[in-house]
Amino acid sequence: MNDALMTVVVVASGYLVGSIPFGWLLSRAAGLGDIRAIGSGNIGATNVLRTGRRDIAALTLALDAAKGAVAVLAAAQWAGPGWALLAGVAAVVGHCTSVWMRGQGGKGVATGFGVTFALAWPVGLACCAAWLATARISRLSSAGALAAFALAPVLMLLWRGPAAGAAMAAVSAVVFWRHSGNIRRLLAGTEPRIGQKG
Repeated sequence: MNDALMTVVVVASGYLVGSIPFGWLLSRAAGLGDIRAIGSGNIGATNVLRTGRRDIAALTLALDAAKGAVAVLAAAQWAGPGWALLAGVAAVVGHCTSVWMRGQGGKGVATGFGVTFALAWPVGLACCAAWLATARISRLSSAGALAAFALAPVLMLLWRGPAAGAAMAAVSAVVFWRHSGNIRRLLAGTEPRIGQKG
């Protein structure tokens, strides 16, 4: 298979894996209705948690992370480590702009963490620690996510080199893009703190 065709296959496969709307599927199966009509309208675990079903939110979080890891590990096994980087970025894009949800999706945090752990688990652990520390101190979940994904490209560059660092920078750019509303609220001091509604 030539490189052009391989690129198409890897990107399409990563995107389709990432685009599986687990939050929407699980919420519907649990009788919670369309998760897009609740809270932020996203299909990720944070919005699922707004239904009050912690079990469904936790399962959504696990499966959204798993699809990022699966996209990376499957591409690495089938096509090689370089292609795995591309598959990881595609999976995060797929989660954020799911074709099944007409371009709607989540904010990429769980899937991004899945990609990070699959590429380099020590980097994944460090980023999780950054998320937890920032979220605990600030009581702002979005601040924790942004801190983690600001750190991720630097750590990935140091741990796995320029190509992996560039791939993680692309993942982080998607996460920051999907958090643009949160960033505006953080700057304005109106971002809801953990435990608050909104």
